[in-house]
Amino acid sequence: MSRDPILLRVDASPEKGYERLVRCQIFAMALQRRRRPTYFVSQLEPRSLALNIKRAGNNWLEADFPAGTPDDVRELIQEVRRLNPAAVIVDDADVPQEYLAELASTGVLVASFDHLGAIHFPSNLVINPLLGPGKETYEFDPTTQLLLGRRFGLVRPEIRRHRPTRSQEPAPLAQPDGKPGQLFRAMVALGEDDPHQQTLGLAKQLLSVPRIGIVDVLVRREHPALEKIQEVVEANKERMELAIEPSEIAAKIVRCHFAITSGSGWSLELACVGVPQLMIVQDEAHWPNAQRLEEEGCATCLGWHESVTPQTIRQAAQNILTDPLERQAMARCGRQLIDGRGPDRLVNALEVMLHPPQVADYMLDAA
Repeated sequence: MSRDPILLRVDASPEKGYERLVRCQIFAMALQRRRRPTYFVSQLEPRSLALNIKRAGNNWLEADFPAGTPDDVRELIQEVRRLNPAAVIVDDADVPQEYLAELASTGVLVASFDHLGAIHFPSNLVINPLLGPGKETYEFDPTTQLLLGRRFGLVRPEIRRHRPTRSQEPAPLAQPDGKPGQLFRAMVALGEDDPHQQTLGLAKQLLSVPRIGIVDVLVRREHPALEKIQEVVEANKERMELAIEPSEIAAKIVRCHFAITSGSGWSLELACVGVPQLMIVQDEAHWPNAQRLEEEGCATCLGWHESVTPQTIRQAAQNILTDPLERQAMARCGRQLIDGRGPDRLVNALEVMLHPPQVADYMLDAA
């Protein structure tokens, strides 16, 4: 790759979460398709995450300071001068306005991934890969470009590839005795982060719901309760399955009949494939995304995680399993809302900003 590189400044740890890192990785895959080298400047915990970044064809530079600090912006500016990148992408909730302004003063194009709208953005480009909040929430410079809404949802390629496969709902599962039946496959997929560690509890609750034959559990390898989840799955081999690797996760998504999600980026990916969802919001920042998905008919939002009772979950699961038309409507609305081409649209927009169309000579002469 001979084109100028792109720098991505993003940290990942149990405290900060992993959602921001993953969406930068999805964006990096789209950049590579345009032959753009990518450098991740990151503090990672665990450090094994760097292997995943490198394995995908990216470069990784370890940051000495947390993102958003004065020392960090000085270090990042040094990397900008050394690598001469075409653009710097910053994705961190703790980055202040002054940090972005100092970075932009170097003359490099600065883009911000943000789904909070909590500061004034001096960046050249602001991207919200979720469905909310909208433009009215953001404060930005007159020259800043905003890319918001459903057209820019980030969907992993390995998941989008299965979109045609799940054009119709999977057939029901057979009874344990082998006879044809009406058992269904449910999924618990709370996203890259599970801050309240509800995955295991929700999976156990679904096991007690009539007509649910198998429960798939989707988590990251860094999940703090992974060992407990593995023990429970091992004790319920016939009715529970665990998926950690991306290829396994994509295969499970295609086969499930509905999923419990949290309104995070995973909710958009499941909507893209056409999976009906029941959402339990775990993070205040995901409320706008969850509300928009419910308004569009892609999912049913059960509410804030602290107020959702086991009875509510059980009743909601029974309702969605006994109403095939509702499941079909959710699947159809999700597929219409998210088409999975968001990463390519973001790269197109970035390339347009890096190479704006030139005014023809004859137009200048006429002026």
